Amino acid sequence: MGLNPALLQALTAEGYTTPTPIQQKAIPDVMAGKDLLGIAQTGTGKTAAFALPILHRLAANRVAPVPRTTRCLVLSPTRELATQIGESFKAYGKHLGFRVAVIFGGVKYGGQERSLNQGLDILVAAPGRLLDHI
Repeated sequence: MGLNPALLQALTAEGYTTPTPIQQKAIPDVMAGKDLLGIAQTGTGKTAAFALPILHRLAANRVAPVPRTTRCLVLSPTRELATQIGESFKAYGKHLGFRVAVIFGGVKYGGQERSLNQGLDILVAAPGRLLDHI
């Protein structure tokens, strides 16, 4: 699929061998910069379908995040899903050195504010807490 070699290395370490149907359909479109709406059952690899091409595109345009900016924003409806998505971005991008943060309500603002102030490559956020920070 033409993914960055560092991503392929991480995928091998995670036990991925072949792309799922949603990944086969979604990854080329996202890598081409197209918008995407994907619907599939739980456990079919939807997160990888959008996370991998996002990481690939960020790696291809490597710039250090500017303080108080975010290069990529991913919205998640729940804190649990936000956490899972954030962990996936960290696992897939572990050889790329990107700054990834997850923010959601129910926890203190301090650590989240520090992450946001430093600048991020990827921010995964629940909408309520994101609005609190805006």
